[in-house]
Amino acid sequence: MTEVNAIEKSPSMVKNLIELTKPRLSVVVVFSSIAGYFLGATVYDWKIILMLIVGGYFLVGSSNVFNQIIEKDLDALMKRTRNRPLPTGRVAVSTAWIYGLIMSISGVVILYLINPATAFFGALSILLYVLLYTPLKTRTPLCVFVGAFPGAIPYMLGWVAASGDFGIEPGTLFMLQFFWQFPHFWAIGWMLKDDYKAGGFKMLPTGDTDRGTAIQIILYTIWTIAISLIPAFGITGSLYINWVSAVLVGLLGLWFLYYAIKLFKERSNEVAKKLMLVSVSYITLIQIIYVVDKFLR
Repeated sequence: MTEVNAIEKSPSMVKNLIELTKPRLSVVVVFSSIAGYFLGATVYDWKIILMLIVGGYFLVGSSNVFNQIIEKDLDALMKRTRNRPLPTGRVAVSTAWIYGLIMSISGVVILYLINPATAFFGALSILLYVLLYTPLKTRTPLCVFVGAFPGAIPYMLGWVAASGDFGIEPGTLFMLQFFWQFPHFWAIGWMLKDDYKAGGFKMLPTGDTDRGTAIQIILYTIWTIAISLIPAFGITGSLYINWVSAVLVGLLGLWFLYYAIKLFKERSNEVAKKLMLVSVSYITLIQIIYVVDKFLR
């Protein structure tokens, strides 16, 4: 009977461990790394792509594990997170620590096999996310600014994996994803204001869903759009898009900006949710357009 119970519980534990890595978020982040790789590579090595996928997932997943360990008690206070594996006790904290450490070390080693620069930036993203961003979430709205640094690394990480160094091209990708995160996360903070308040998180720039926050969302959206169009002017090295792609990128930007302005006018959770979903679609489609543009040139 004991053996049968153990067999029945093992899939549940596997599911819980996977849940700790926030798989949907991790897959989106890894996708951006792969997009960056295809933009930066001149010869495509599927072994490197596989290592980037596995190593990248391990690093992002371990960051999420450590984040949930630190925030376990706060997660228990919020409706959105109270049923996660750690607050419910389905996974022990000690098990999560071991799991996170194995994933993070494995991820850095795998990325190092690609090249040292990729491993450096990958390790830096974990340290910034876990040691700075996570503890600052309950202390200051500047946490979003700090968190935007590790959040912007994955897109440029793919280019670094392909080229082995950091230059204006991955720097541009970094800046695009850096500025995009502000309207994205503030939209999330807006629609989850009450839940975040219950957990003590300070995610909005003014601390409230007010005019000031809405204006900042519009400004950062405009800067994101502007950066997304810079490659069309031929000043970002080998990162370049043609005028057709620039028009498509511009139209996507207007779509993004429309919902940012709509949030300013209506200031509702419903619009904030739409803005969040549009922001995810926006950055994904931008990455796809950049890559397709390169292959059609």
